[in-house]
Amino acid sequence: MNELASPPSRRVVAIAVFDGVEVLDVAGPMQVFSTASRTRGSAQYEVVIAAAERGAVRTSGGMTLLAERTWDDLGADVDTLVVPGGLQDDGDRYPLIDHGLVTWLRTFAGVPRRVVSVCTGAHMLAAAGLLDGRSATTHWSTADLLAAEHPEAEVASDAVFVRDGHVWTSAGVSAGIDLALALVAADHGEEVARQVAQWLVVYLRRAGGQHQFSALLGPRRSVSDRLEALLSWIPEHLREDLSVETLAARVNVSPRHLSRLIREEMNTTPGALVEGMRLQSAVDQLLHSDAPLSKVATASGFGSVTGLHRAFARKYKVSPGEYRRRFSTRPDLDRHPSL
Repeated sequence: MNELASPPSRRVVAIAVFDGVEVLDVAGPMQVFSTASRTRGSAQYEVVIAAAERGAVRTSGGMTLLAERTWDDLGADVDTLVVPGGLQDDGDRYPLIDHGLVTWLRTFAGVPRRVVSVCTGAHMLAAAGLLDGRSATTHWSTADLLAAEHPEAEVASDAVFVRDGHVWTSAGVSAGIDLALALVAADHGEEVARQVAQWLVVYLRRAGGQHQFSALLGPRRSVSDRLEALLSWIPEHLREDLSVETLAARVNVSPRHLSRLIREEMNTTPGALVEGMRLQSAVDQLLHSDAPLSKVATASGFGSVTGLHRAFARKYKVSPGEYRRRFSTRPDLDRHPSL
């Protein structure tokens, strides 16, 4: 279906909220749709907040939202349903599951043209069975949990957002803005989305995926200065010899000592660490450029397309080309059949 053909005069976007919802999961997309309506007269969105009951809804950040409708009030006028995320208050950063919302989703999800989740909201879509047989993403910190609890879903842990049919899912928190911009682009074209992004002072498409936050920032919180320096140096030298001997010489320790440091502080091996960073570089290029696989392999340090394929098979169980086709955020990908 051509989403740009015969657009309705007004698109109703319903955001289904609950106590403990992440405030930016709601406010980010809401602001995108509001700005789109002010940017161009034909891009008219009506955003409504719905909850189990009308009235005040507590957010995780302390802000109170006002639900003007209940979930059961929503009907066929809803064009897009947004399910934001939240975390439990137990300190373990476990996704919050509102079981009432999950039950309602099972009956209502077939009504709107699109069903969207932001951040850990994907866990509620999965609990409702809406991700069965679909590709999806969520916050990087819960991606492994989503894959383990719902093996029927294919989790793209590095993607900023994923579209699979009428179901769209986004990565953590602010990625809901990226997804909302993509929805505006699908409804009204790239230029309108670009104007919205410019007004909000955000990128229309951010560079890099979630791994830039999970793989690099996460471990650095607890590593020694020696490994910190190495983690900063490796991404800038992916095309060079990164054997354990080379890395050890870089930080003036023996290969055996470096292996022990990496095992104790990062629970991995030097080889796995390097391959992970090379994979991260390759994924970023695949998702955000049209570079051929040979250039991706060279730039990320795999040396050959064969080496790139082997690494992707080990980590993602798909080829680099298939990964790009499934998860690229570039709408013009179908114009590059050789990718």
